[in-house]
Amino acid sequence: MQTEELINALKADSARQSMSLGRTWRVALACAALAAAVVFYILLGPRPDFATAAHTVRFMFKFVVMLMLASAAFGLLRALSRPGSNIALPALRLIAAPAVLGVAVAVELVVVPSDQWRAIWWGTNISVCLTFIPVIGIAPLAVFLLALRHGAPTRPAVAGAVAGLLAGGLSATFYAAHCTDDSPLFVATWYSIAIASLAFLGMILGPRIARW
Repeated sequence: MQTEELINALKADSARQSMSLGRTWRVALACAALAAAVVFYILLGPRPDFATAAHTVRFMFKFVVMLMLASAAFGLLRALSRPGSNIALPALRLIAAPAVLGVAVAVELVVVPSDQWRAIWWGTNISVCLTFIPVIGIAPLAVFLLALRHGAPTRPAVAGAVAGLLAGGLSATFYAAHCTDDSPLFVATWYSIAIASLAFLGMILGPRIARW
């Protein structure tokens, strides 16, 4: 009888922690988005022709891809914060954004004459992109790493890297509103490098901050 009571108590405690962790992630996402928005509007703000650009497919495509990345990373990060969770499907979803972006790049290389490839790849804002996506993403990364402490990630380095991908996808979504380079080739190259820097930072900090 005592054993049954102990099992029931452990199940109840697990359920309470699961609910609490779910709320933690919702609050963390809201705080991270708010932090990214504040930093973005203080340092950059939307591009001057935002209203006009919003009617173009290439401009809006940047938001679609970055939100896909952030959404998939968020799902995987939540799974990684719970020991024993099945991460196969969330991890698979993480491939969707790069795959869609890769198709867009292929289409662009077919449509755009080859003598223009270097120009659209190089763009006009590489240094701004490589600087401000990480800058905007630092606070969200810190929020997500702290949220991991409320869970029990068994692979904190991996969880930290995914936290960096989430922070990068979120910050790149805001940065896309400022960036005047709408080429998928530009996004696939320079946005990816900037986001990867946050993922690398998260991988380094994860074991130090999210360890339990």
